[in-house]
Amino acid sequence: MSTERVVAAIDQGTTSTRCLLFNRAGRMVAVAQREHRQHYPASGWVEHDAAEIWRNVTRVVPAALRSAGLGPENIVALGIANQRETTVVWDRRTGRPLARAITWQDTRTEALVQRLAADGHGELIGRVTGLPLATYFAGARLRWLLDTVPGARAGAEAGDVLFGTMESWLIWNLTGGVHVTDVTNAGRTMLMDVRSLQWSDELLAALDVPRAMLPEIRGNAEVYGTCTDLLPGVPVAGALGDQQAALVGQVCFAPGEAKCTYGTGAFLLMNTGDRLATSTHGLIPTVGYVLGDRRAYALEGAIAVTGSLVQWFRDALGMIETAAQIESLAESVPDNGGCYIVPAFSGLYSPRWHPDARGVMVGLTAFVTRGHLARAVLEATGWQTREVVDAMDADSGLPVTRLKVDGGMTANHLLMQFVADVLDVPVERPLGSEAVSLGAAYAAGLAVGYWSDVEVLRANWHRAAAWEPAMDPQVRRREHANWGRAVQRSYGWVQPEE
Repeated sequence: MSTERVVAAIDQGTTSTRCLLFNRAGRMVAVAQREHRQHYPASGWVEHDAAEIWRNVTRVVPAALRSAGLGPENIVALGIANQRETTVVWDRRTGRPLARAITWQDTRTEALVQRLAADGHGELIGRVTGLPLATYFAGARLRWLLDTVPGARAGAEAGDVLFGTMESWLIWNLTGGVHVTDVTNAGRTMLMDVRSLQWSDELLAALDVPRAMLPEIRGNAEVYGTCTDLLPGVPVAGALGDQQAALVGQVCFAPGEAKCTYGTGAFLLMNTGDRLATSTHGLIPTVGYVLGDRRAYALEGAIAVTGSLVQWFRDALGMIETAAQIESLAESVPDNGGCYIVPAFSGLYSPRWHPDARGVMVGLTAFVTRGHLARAVLEATGWQTREVVDAMDADSGLPVTRLKVDGGMTANHLLMQFVADVLDVPVERPLGSEAVSLGAAYAAGLAVGYWSDVEVLRANWHRAAAWEPAMDPQVRRREHANWGRAVQRSYGWVQPEE
């Protein structure tokens, strides 16, 4: 048997669950992946089966080990990165979820959020958590489940019904019942005091959530428990929400360093150091990470629809057969032909926060072809990134001078060049684009001493590709103005009475 020592990372994402193995140099040595079903029971509702996701974990972990020719004895620690805000409640005694998990994309709690705002809780939530009162965060989903699932509230008050985001659910199953969460995921619930890093009694009362159902809040790099059946004896030693995991994986350990992960949505985080930066431009102050005695906060811009817009272009419109084909189709034309697509499928997130917006396609003429539409799809991601970076520059006082990128969409060179063009800063992709999984592995490895400190991690980062801005400034200004006009036309589609 091999004597190689590696760290395992479970990357539990919106559409699939993966297990990746990383060596001391931060290089991936194996990966296994399984998709899970997306459930859409009503307009604006998006659900996952948490039990299905756990079953997938039990399959991808052994598959990754087999692929590498390794066994559990080769794993020094396990880390988890997860889709944030997705909300699970389960029975402590049976281990079964009481309902499907409600995902971060779900907007069913809009009426509840409006009631909370009318009751004056928005100011409290903003002051204590740093978050805006929005359907985006897990607390409103938890309240909805407590109010609608039979037996949920009584069980929660008795401590028999447990709450967690997806990392809590997986840790509980991996360890045979350890009920913990980490600070980055707890910070996305609207229930945690972002300064003390503990559950807030004021917020629990405001959202009417029983404390008995909540997990213990822990740091991102510490041993939470030991695996039982799946990887016997392996410590579960790291957990971060996926975007904070990418911040660590991209070694953004200094204030002002920023990364953007392009997946189903896009998420741009900037390290703001040990100070909690407030935002007046629509960004989300959040916990970046707690690695031992190192605490960092971050500013975040969340874009709901980026990669999923390409999927829509492929699956709903049938314009392409594979997602990769969009690049060559977009390259078949020199520009967007005057067409702009604003993908506000479930409202607009950072920095505009317009839940009333819906997607629009403007500037259509008989001249516009599939190629122009393909380019407009990609450009929508670039312009949304620009809006977040502009807000980040204004809020932080630390202008973004280069942007590190990761995620599946970074394979699209046309898109990455467009991002560099509209930002007017260099865009860099590391060797290996698995920053989310690598960040989870780094946290777990730091916890058990596999890596000694963050400087060792920084030395592992190597640039694989870079894009320099090349757009004429006059064209940039004109196209930016046109994008802004297109976004304005997306507002107000959902009326209050709906």
